[in-house]
Amino acid sequence: MSSLSPGKPRRNIELKAKLESLSAARDVASRLTGAAPEIEWQTDTYFAAAFGRLKLRERQALPAQLVWYARPDGRESKPSDYLLAPVADAALLKQALTSAYGVLVVVAKRREIYLYENVRIHLDQVSGLGDFLEFEAVLSPGDQDAAGHALLSALCRHFAIEPRHLVAESYSDRLLVEQARRG
Repeated sequence: MSSLSPGKPRRNIELKAKLESLSAARDVASRLTGAAPEIEWQTDTYFAAAFGRLKLRERQALPAQLVWYARPDGRESKPSDYLLAPVADAALLKQALTSAYGVLVVVAKRREIYLYENVRIHLDQVSGLGDFLEFEAVLSPGDQDAAGHALLSALCRHFAIEPRHLVAESYSDRLLVEQARRG
């Protein structure tokens, strides 16, 4: 994992897939990493942004973060540029952002986090959407995107991820579509 100067975006290569079996994915992740996962309960409140996506991430027993990221939608592995800002008073920041921009959607999830080389493997149970697997290959300055794409491709083989499992859009976009469908 890299540490960059404040204000300079970090970069991941990411891929998301719908899971048919959370327990099977958990078995593969445990075998690959040889470790138990870190568990986080996360609530991401999304706000309107002129470019990219802006969310306040609140986590049980961990500091909140303001997260901005820009990532193209697409089923294949893709780059994501992001900034993380620690938040001292999440309730006050949420009130200010809600007043300024309004809330687009709230994504609540239980996340199991496994670490494999420079990849964060997330097994997510997303309220209202189901179970997903997400890979984030964290790039250090000077790392090439191709290395991240190659590692995610290898992980897809380990997890038996097929093209039909791949998800193009963010959880927030999927929830907005689901909410509109329900009326």
